[in-house]
Amino acid sequence: MVPLSQVWTVASYVIGKKLKGVKRYPLVLMLEPLFRCNLACAGCGKIQYPDHILNRRLTPEQCWAAAEECGAPIVSIAGGEPLVHKEIDRIVEGLIRMKRYVYLCSNALLLKKRLDLFKPSKYLTFSIHLDGLKEEHDESVCREGVYETAVEGIKEAVKRGFRVTINSTLFDGANPERVRAFFDEAMRLGIEGIMVSPGYSYQKAPDQEHFLQRNKTRELFKQILKDRKKSWKFNLSPLFLEFLQGNIEYDCTPWGNPTYNVFGWQKPCYLLQDGYAKTFKELIESTPWEKYGFRSGNPKCANCMVHSGYEATAVNDTFGSWRGFAKTVKATLSL
Repeated sequence: MVPLSQVWTVASYVIGKKLKGVKRYPLVLMLEPLFRCNLACAGCGKIQYPDHILNRRLTPEQCWAAAEECGAPIVSIAGGEPLVHKEIDRIVEGLIRMKRYVYLCSNALLLKKRLDLFKPSKYLTFSIHLDGLKEEHDESVCREGVYETAVEGIKEAVKRGFRVTINSTLFDGANPERVRAFFDEAMRLGIEGIMVSPGYSYQKAPDQEHFLQRNKTRELFKQILKDRKKSWKFNLSPLFLEFLQGNIEYDCTPWGNPTYNVFGWQKPCYLLQDGYAKTFKELIESTPWEKYGFRSGNPKCANCMVHSGYEATAVNDTFGSWRGFAKTVKATLSL
């Protein structure tokens, strides 16, 4: 389970912003220190750059400055594959010194080799990419044997006392019963919890045929989460899971998970690239937020139900009012 210290940090942060009347504030910094990866997944739209871009890296100092500038209590280090970065240990160490809760996303191909670079901490979680059981995951990442390597890495990290979660992306054609079996298998690995989300239809992704439409997302998650097992632990807001099933209507909070990478602060969100800002302040003040989100009518947002846009909405709902908190308690008790 998520440590109470982390829950309290996020809750007090959100409540503090609400009391100060701050309208737009970040919850999770999406930090991309590089775009280079050691896989080429069919549904990924993050790594389609020429070599001179793929060879660029953020320095540890740039990463720390971005975290300080935006102030989000949680930092998710993505990419690319973060463990390819030669100074990833320094980046993580510095963020932990800042008392940020760090989720280091990885496909785990290098995890066992790189574990010695890190020390177990309540501030560090390895978020391992697994899109299903062996057959589904290896197909998703377009390489045989990746699932087994990832599982070995997870077991070793858990054995050494690290916090470990899995990060799963589901696409059209996912079999609900196979996904449920995957949740069972994942929890048997001793992980802290599961983060699951529908895939976003990146225009640059090689596979354009298997992204979920909004109605199909709701149908799929209703089937997956019906009679959900007590053994399943999710590293997500209970209200976000309700949203995925169509039980709650939310709009996106694109500034909730701001993205910083080798180009700067990405507008407007982690998934879309409509320009860049030099500072976080410029990002917040110059982005035409009304043009984004499901209710805006923007076709790029029409089918998006990804956690990077909607998890922040769910968290804000939880801590924004007693009614929202009551909904969260009710959803939690129904698990």
